[in-house]
Amino acid sequence: MPHKMTLTGSATGPLREYDRYVAFDMREKGSPSAPKGLKKSTFISYTVFVAKKAFNKTGLTKKSIMHEKILVQGEPTLDIPIDECPGEIGIICFQITVLPNKNDKEANESKDKKEAQQEVSKAQQEVAATKQEEKQEPVAKEAKKVQPEVNETPVQEKKAAQPKKQQPIQPKGTKDVVSFEDIIVPEAFLKTRPNPVKTEGVIEFVKRTGHLDKPLTIEKESKILKDGYRRYIVAKTMKMDHVPVVYDYQK
Repeated sequence: MPHKMTLTGSATGPLREYDRYVAFDMREKGSPSAPKGLKKSTFISYTVFVAKKAFNKTGLTKKSIMHEKILVQGEPTLDIPIDECPGEIGIICFQITVLPNKNDKEANESKDKKEAQQEVSKAQQEVAATKQEEKQEPVAKEAKKVQPEVNETPVQEKKAAQPKKQQPIQPKGTKDVVSFEDIIVPEAFLKTRPNPVKTEGVIEFVKRTGHLDKPLTIEKESKILKDGYRRYIVAKTMKMDHVPVVYDYQK
């Protein structure tokens, strides 16, 4: 069975670009204690090799990779030329993920807490307004008895006066809303795996707003998905019956 390795941390050197892949260096410290009688392990340097397509999906850049905390999963290799692999061990990366920043996480928690407080305050205001209306209702009934009888509005006018049923709010740019089951996903999308951190961000957005952040792009006649596979995954996860779309008319 192949050996599997997991590394966490930031790049310790600049990003190096090759024809179809990129490489960067990382290092990890061994266990702080060793079995009695054995020497403690020291830092081990690694050179990580990532396919350009997988790297670009993370949103990392030459500058940000030195500061963002990342998680790398792959297997070791010793078959890379030494000039391309300055680290002690080479890692063929199968999956790379950007880990959430602690400060960003605290900011999001603070934002969620603030929104929850606003919702509670709004609910309290609505309750207070309802109680005020209940107090005023007996006075309004007495005033109605004193006022002369007014002819009722014709039935057709009453129907016209009824408020129209509001349509669900959709993201900006939406051209249509289609059944989720009608959308056909190409095999090329099924072979990919969207960044889980960004996908979780879209899921949280849907939980807060009730709709996707952007519409999906599909072909109008065939309903084949052209762009927005991450939002498709989110819609499936949230069990959405209908999704917002825009049409791609290119053949």
